[in-house]
Amino acid sequence: MNALNDAFISSAPSGVLRFITAGSVDDGKSTLIGRLLYDSKGVFVDQLDAISRTKYKRVEGDRVDFSLLTDGLEAEREQGITIDVAYRYFATPARKFIVADAPGHEQYTRNMVTGASTSDAAVILVDATRAAQGELLPQTVRHSTLLHLLGIRHIIVAINKMDLVGWDRNVFERIRAAYEQLARRLGIQEHHVLPLSALEGDNVVNSSSRMPWYEGRPLLSLLESLASDDDMQARPFRMSVQWVIRHQGEGVDDFRGYAGRIHSGTVRAGDEILLQPSLERVRVKQVLRALDSVDEAIAGDSVTLLLDRDVDLSRGDVLVHAHAPAHVDKNFEAELCWLDSQALSTARKYLLKQGSRLTTARITTVKARRDQSRLFSVHSEEDTLRMNDIGKVSLNTRDVLAWERYAELPALGSFILIDPASHQTAAAGMFL
Repeated sequence: MNALNDAFISSAPSGVLRFITAGSVDDGKSTLIGRLLYDSKGVFVDQLDAISRTKYKRVEGDRVDFSLLTDGLEAEREQGITIDVAYRYFATPARKFIVADAPGHEQYTRNMVTGASTSDAAVILVDATRAAQGELLPQTVRHSTLLHLLGIRHIIVAINKMDLVGWDRNVFERIRAAYEQLARRLGIQEHHVLPLSALEGDNVVNSSSRMPWYEGRPLLSLLESLASDDDMQARPFRMSVQWVIRHQGEGVDDFRGYAGRIHSGTVRAGDEILLQPSLERVRVKQVLRALDSVDEAIAGDSVTLLLDRDVDLSRGDVLVHAHAPAHVDKNFEAELCWLDSQALSTARKYLLKQGSRLTTARITTVKARRDQSRLFSVHSEEDTLRMNDIGKVSLNTRDVLAWERYAELPALGSFILIDPASHQTAAAGMFL
C-alpha cells in the first residue's frame, strides 16, 4: 500500500468487523471476496491449486477464478451463482474481518437476511455494465431496503466491473447519483460509493492508477476505518442470564452466580440492578471474569455476577440498571422476515426465542406486507406471510418479556420463531 494508506491504517480501529456483500445476481460479490482473501494473503496454496484444476473455472488461461474461493457448494459452482451464505475470515495488520457472501437471487432473500443480521457493515455491489445509464436493478433496491430495515449502520456501494466500461467516470457518476437518490428515499443517513474492478483488483486493496479521477480510499482501507460497535458502553446496563452457576471448589469460596454476556452499559460491584421481568431490586456484590474478581465490566464482556442475596433468577431473565429499566410486556408489534416454506398461520402457536429466553407466541394479525419493489410502501392482503415475505405483525407471548426496540438494542430487540412440530426456524423478527 502507498504511504497515505499506511498512515491511515495505523490510526484505524482495531477489533473484528463483520460485513456482508449484497446486490443482484452476477454483480461480482463472490469474486470481490475472493480478491480480498487473495490479496490479503488469506488463501492457502492448496486452495489455489484446487480451484485452478476445477472443471467449473469460468476465467481464461492461468487467471484465478476468485469466486470459487467462496462458492463451495457443488450446485453453486455448477450454476455459477451463490445459493447459501458463505462465511470467510481474513486479517490485515490493522484488523480482523468476518465476511458473509450472500446470494443475490430473490428466492434466497432469507439467506441474505440471516447473514446481514450479525453484520456491522454491508458492501452493496452494482454491475457498472447493467446500470450504466443510472438505472439500479431491483435486487439492488431490495437489498438496500433490507439492510436499512435491519439497521446496518455502514453501507458501502461498490460500483464493480469498471474495466468493462473503460474506466468511464461518467458511468460512475450516473450510478452514484442514482444511488444517492435511493438513499434519500430510504432514509439512509451515511454511505460510501467507490468504483472498482474485483477481477482486476483496482481499488480493492490498492488505489487504481486507471481511475485517477477517484480520490477516495480503496475498499479495504475503507473497511479498516469503520467502527464495529455503536458505543454500547455508553448505554444503560443490560445483560441476559445464560447460566446460573453454583460453584464449589478449592481456592474459591462457594457462590451462586449468574453468567452472561453484557449487551450494553457498565456494571460494577455495589450497583443497584433490577431483575426483569420480576422487577425485584438487588445489588451486585462481586463481578467475576472467569474466576477473577474485577472492578467493572463493560458491553461485550462475558461475566458472572454475584448478588447481595439469593433471588429467583433463571436462564432468560434480564438484568438491567435499576433506574433505566427495559420495556416489559406480552403484546408486541414486530417486523417478520418469513423463512419457512410453510406459510404463517394465525391459528397456530410458535416457539419464540429471544436470546436465551424461550416461550410460546401467537401472531394475532398480519398488519401489512412490504413490497420491496416500491421501497417502504406497504399493502394489506391476505392474513399470512410466505417464504421470503417481510411484514408487520401483532403478536402476543405466553410469558412476559423484557425487550427493547431493535433499532436501539438488537440483542433484546430481535427474536426467531420456531415451528414446534418441525423445529424449523419459521421467521426472524424485530420488535418495533
